[in-house]
Amino acid sequence: MSATNDTPPVRTGPLTPLPRLMVAPNGARRGKADHPALPVTDDDIVAAARACRSAGADGIHLHIRDAAGAHLLDASRYRALLDRLETAVPGMYLQVTSEAAGRYSAQEQRDMMRALRPAHVSVGMREMVRSPDDWPQASAFYHWAASSGVDVQHILYDPDDVSSFVDALLAGKIPGRHHLIQLVQGTYAQGSEGAIDLDRYLVELERAENHSFDWMLCAFGMAETASLVAAARRGGKARAGFENSLWHADGTLATDNAARIREVDAALRDAART
Repeated sequence: MSATNDTPPVRTGPLTPLPRLMVAPNGARRGKADHPALPVTDDDIVAAARACRSAGADGIHLHIRDAAGAHLLDASRYRALLDRLETAVPGMYLQVTSEAAGRYSAQEQRDMMRALRPAHVSVGMREMVRSPDDWPQASAFYHWAASSGVDVQHILYDPDDVSSFVDALLAGKIPGRHHLIQLVQGTYAQGSEGAIDLDRYLVELERAENHSFDWMLCAFGMAETASLVAAARRGGKARAGFENSLWHADGTLATDNAARIREVDAALRDAART
C-alpha cells in the first residue's frame, strides 16, 4: 500500500485468522520512563517488529505516538508505518489499534478507521458503545467494516463485555457468523491481581449459537505467561509484550519485547507438546 494512496484497495474474502502469537510492544500509556526499551517512535516500532518476529511473533499490534510521546490516532501516520512494516517484516500480521485512551471520541475513532481502512484493527466495543444511544452509529460502523474488507478484532475486557457482545450478535447489531475476539485478563492498574477466571469469559461465548470465534488472550502483569499458556490449552491464541507486562514469569524484568516473546513462544511450544 502506498503512503500517498488515499483509497487503499479493499481486501476481499473471509476473515484472516489471527496470528498464533502477536506482540503488543508499547500500548497507549507506558513510555521510556517505564522501561527504556519500550518502543515509542516509528523507528523503535520497526526495530521491535523485526526483533520480535525473529523471537517467534507472527503478528504485531500497533500503537503510534505524537511528538510528545502521547497516544495518537492518525490515518496518514498509520499508513506510513504500515508501508514501512510491509517492507521490513513481509508477511507479518499487522494490526492497528483504535483505542481511545481517554483522548478520542467514538466518532473520531470511527473517522480514523474509515480514512485508513486497515486490513486488521482492534476495536473495543465498550468504546464504540458508551451508551445504548450509540448503537445505531456503532452498528453502521461494524457493517461498513465487514463490507470494506476491514477485519475487526473485538476487544472484550471482562465477562460482562462478552455477554453484551453476544447479545449484540444475536440481535444482528454486529454482522457475520465468524468473529475475531481479544479477551483481556487483569488491568493496567492492578496487573494480574484480581484477574477473572478465563472460564467466565468462555461460558458467555457459548450462548452464541451458530457463531464461531477465533479468540486471543492478553493478560496483565507477571501472570502473563501462565495465563497465555492456559488460554492456548483451551484453543486460544496469545498476545504478549510490554503493553501488558514488562516481566517474565519468574518476576524478573524483561530486557525488551523480544525477550518476552521468546519466553512466551517457548512456553506455548512446550504446552503444545504436552
